[in-house]
Amino acid sequence: MENSKNQNQEPITDAKVLGIPKTMLLGLQHLFAMFGATVLVPVISGLNVSATLLFAGVGTLLFHKITKKIVPAFLGSSFAFLTGYATIRGICNNSDHWVSYACLGVFVAGLVYVLISYLIKKFGSETVLKFFPPVVTGPVIIAIGLNLSANAIEKCGENILLALIAIIVIIIANIYGKGIVKIVPIFLGIFVSYIFALVTGQIDTAPIANAAWIGLPIKYNDTVFSIFNNFDASIIPSTLLTMVPIALVTIVEHVGNICAISSTIGKDLIKYPGVNKTLLGDGLATSLAALFGAPANTTYGENTGVLAISKVYDPKVIRIAAVFAVILSISPKFAAVINVMPAGTMGGVSLILYGMIASVGIKTMIVSKVDFESQRNILISSIILILSIGINFSKNGAIMLQLGSQALSISGLSVGAITGIILNIILPGKNNNKAIEKE
Repeated sequence: MENSKNQNQEPITDAKVLGIPKTMLLGLQHLFAMFGATVLVPVISGLNVSATLLFAGVGTLLFHKITKKIVPAFLGSSFAFLTGYATIRGICNNSDHWVSYACLGVFVAGLVYVLISYLIKKFGSETVLKFFPPVVTGPVIIAIGLNLSANAIEKCGENILLALIAIIVIIIANIYGKGIVKIVPIFLGIFVSYIFALVTGQIDTAPIANAAWIGLPIKYNDTVFSIFNNFDASIIPSTLLTMVPIALVTIVEHVGNICAISSTIGKDLIKYPGVNKTLLGDGLATSLAALFGAPANTTYGENTGVLAISKVYDPKVIRIAAVFAVILSISPKFAAVINVMPAGTMGGVSLILYGMIASVGIKTMIVSKVDFESQRNILISSIILILSIGINFSKNGAIMLQLGSQALSISGLSVGAITGIILNIILPGKNNNKAIEKE
């Protein structure tokens, strides 16, 4: 095998040269990277954790099918809809049926992705590309990583020692490791930190012992179908008004994430398989998840960080992680093993992953040769960064708009991205829109 001689010198982009055991380890690495954030959304919102894992896996597999199995993206829970869930819960007076109404809104929001996908297919991806040049997408990608940074620091603070162990192991494996050690640094960081916590008695194993081996991940009362058991037509308009507009801002985030993956792997995924395909996959996965009481899906930056560190870009690895997520969803015991993972361990791992995402944004602008001698480009990138990060860390963490009796929450990232797109259109000067090319 010709590539094996250069395996330690050159990035490995194809899992075929690794064999089944190593590829499975890479899949587990992606699973661990997405798990914390994916289950956090249902924990915060009150949705079903098992259903969340099931449709994160199923949604990812559906996404890969639609995108011709060439986009190495994992679809996890979207944080953008959290405020919407809280709003609808209040509208329903915290009744047990709020989930089905909220998920109806998310189902329709997913269809908005499908509509935008159709329009892009009809008018061409170039129509989209001109709105997302590197001077816009670069700062948006940077903001995606930096906006997550507080979460990483907070988790590190819960157990600095475990965080340091994870960080040190990842750095040593990534810089000095050989062969498989070099490409699974995240897995090794989690494993060593987890085992240390287990040996030193810092993990409560009771949830693992008490969890069942097999369990049904879907609860009928949480599905959209159960809405007819206690149908209230007056709630529907508020549900749609709350949830559907969120799709318009998360679409911007979706494009930013796809650009981040494109820059990481050195392929222009916006052009092929096309942003219309990625939006269609994301939208259908979101609508499917909502039908069965799971959160909206979105492409995950954490897994983009894993791609950047491991240098293994084969989408097959992501699909293995998706299968693991499905298995976890029907096995509460396996899910408990990961669920009791110390916050310090996840904090250390997240610190590196989120930093890698921000670095991908910097790389995007460097590779595309964005001209920072131009005041136009400086203004656009500066305003995107300040709005995206500043609003995120402000008192409300978002811009609150009052639409009649309904409140609409728009994230800082969405405000920054939309503002950057508008500035890029109206400000005079050259539009730097060089395609992402393989280095």
